[in-house]
Amino acid sequence: MADGTSIPIGVMTPGRTATRRGTMRRFAQRRSTTGFLLCLPLILLVAGFVIYPAFYAIYLSMLNKKMTAFVGLGNFAFLLRRHTFQMVIFQSCLYALTAVTAKVIIGFILAHLMHNIPGKNQRIWRGLLLVPWVIPLALSTLTWWWMFDPSYSAFNWILNQFGFANVPWLGVGWIARFCTITVNVWGGTPFFMIMYLAALKSVPEQLYEASAIDGANAVQKLFYVTLPMMRNIISITILFSLIVTFSEFDIVRILTAGGPQDMTHIFATYAFQIGIQSGDIPLGAADSLFMFPILAFASFFVLRGVTRRTQEIAA
Repeated sequence: MADGTSIPIGVMTPGRTATRRGTMRRFAQRRSTTGFLLCLPLILLVAGFVIYPAFYAIYLSMLNKKMTAFVGLGNFAFLLRRHTFQMVIFQSCLYALTAVTAKVIIGFILAHLMHNIPGKNQRIWRGLLLVPWVIPLALSTLTWWWMFDPSYSAFNWILNQFGFANVPWLGVGWIARFCTITVNVWGGTPFFMIMYLAALKSVPEQLYEASAIDGANAVQKLFYVTLPMMRNIISITILFSLIVTFSEFDIVRILTAGGPQDMTHIFATYAFQIGIQSGDIPLGAADSLFMFPILAFASFFVLRGVTRRTQEIAA
């Protein structure tokens, strides 16, 4: 100071205290700060139940069976050399891609049909078609298992009434694969339908009127008006369904438990078999982590496309 005295380092002047309080008040009043504080409990839950288990799974996948020694990528190399696991990769991709494709097509058709049904009737049909998605998956899969059962199959009873022989629904590899995919499509299609129906209702009617004035027919309206306006919703829905379908467990576990001859195993059921039933936790963790690069690759391209289209609309 001017008189040669100095202020102790630990002492705050009234001016500095007021400035700091003003800064803290402005920081607390910012919307981003409020949003972060409101989301903090959810962030902590995600960190505790998602992020920590994910890193712990990576750690486990690099240990030996007794979890006493570090083996690096040995578990991954061992799995890739096994014929059964190669079949698991093929079946997982076949299961996810086929089921998601079928759900996209059927959901899109149902959404269009529902969009053209007038008010009250639409609500009734919409509620009925949502039932497969609302019912607990394990419970509905048990019902399907009874209908596929070799001894008491409802489908075989119907076939017998028309003079056809019984079909081993869950006893032959490709037929069992078809059955698991069918159950997944049945349970997941209502989600696609309701998402696409919401997207259809958000398309401005003026666009259809303008295209009709220009002489566009129904197919041209679909490809040049409806689909471009729904591309982002379609992409996000497909990505979400891919993630859920790749991590599917209940349907395959209840219907076939991976059989016959391991032909219906997917990543989750095979990880359960080798990790829990066989007692090799690190190998099961390594199996489950094979989903990550596949889903990361799909997420990158889908989200990049969504971001690019959003920027084009904003520009």
